Amino acid sequence: MDPDKPIDIETLRLIAREKDIEFHTVVEAFETAFASAYKRSGQFDADEVRVHVDRGSGDISVYAQELDDDGNVVSEWQEQPRNLGRIVAQTARQVLLQRLREAEREATYGEYVGREGDIVSGQVSLQGNVTLIELGRTEALLPYAEQVPNERLNHGQHTRAIVTEVRRDSRRAQIICSRSHPGFVAAMFALEVPEIEDGTVEIKAIAREAGHRSKVAVVSNNTDVDPVGACVGPGGERAKGVQRELHNEESERIDIIRWSDEPEGFVANALSPAKVTAVYLYPEDSTAMVVVPDYQLSLAIGREGQNARLAARLTGWRIDIKSESQFEAEQAAFQEAFDKGLIDEFGNPLSQEGEEAIAAAYETAEETRAAALEESDDDSES
Repeated sequence: MDPDKPIDIETLRLIAREKDIEFHTVVEAFETAFASAYKRSGQFDADEVRVHVDRGSGDISVYAQELDDDGNVVSEWQEQPRNLGRIVAQTARQVLLQRLREAEREATYGEYVGREGDIVSGQVSLQGNVTLIELGRTEALLPYAEQVPNERLNHGQHTRAIVTEVRRDSRRAQIICSRSHPGFVAAMFALEVPEIEDGTVEIKAIAREAGHRSKVAVVSNNTDVDPVGACVGPGGERAKGVQRELHNEESERIDIIRWSDEPEGFVANALSPAKVTAVYLYPEDSTAMVVVPDYQLSLAIGREGQNARLAARLTGWRIDIKSESQFEAEQAAFQEAFDKGLIDEFGNPLSQEGEEAIAAAYETAEETRAAALEESDDDSES
């Protein structure tokens, strides 16, 4: 860096292309670096120093400035550029590199900010305990908590992820990605299903336990298009394509659910593949009581409660599942207690005997539920 000689403008353009930042930003970084070095050198009796690089010739002009108490320029005069000396020139280099890093960080931040929810793809880079996805001139962080449980990502492997956050830190723009986020499944369906991309089919809700099971609720804005069929695809290929991208075609099951504006219908659909007999809503505590055939009880609940748990997340209702025999046993017991004057029409006890009747009704119903679970067909995929 010699201010006595013109700067090679083509070199600056090359730096701008390599770092993918604006040419004028690179030139301004050089101007700032020279100005900082000149001020530190103490060569001029001035409050401030301004440097201008001609964008065409690369010639350097140096201006000394006098400032008032408010920092305003009251006079400015041109000075002859002089050699900075080795120590001050090193300072100029450091300032230049810092400015270029800041400009590069801002360019990356500007490119990715607002892209939360977008899919990015690149090669996996494993650096110690840190997993990165190389995105050309930058990289995205894939935290361990945002990876799919039991999924093994190998160094150099190509993968995709969804951008969940873009933030600045002291050194660079940081792009945070996820493969376990429910939105990743939704974004992958948008890539696989043209009807989602063009807005014919809409994903209304999604619930996911990454690596195990997802439920996706869809609706069609065209009565001639079946939203479930569009997402499943011919021979199930579209849904399988999403599963392949999850690297869990065998282990992560995806249920495509038909959305309904009617809460009862949506709750019933959400418990698919189980068949539902009836749904009773209690809005005061956001609970849906669902009645299913005895042989469908374990299927509705799912292994370790997963089917019911995901259905609750999908719909926003707390779901209480009862078998038909359990429901009938409860209703019969409550009717008997009501006929005897032990409870009121809302099921509230009117005496100690009424409280005992209610407890007995629930106990009988739970016994009936346990018997139904034992006899219920257990779907191995639930």
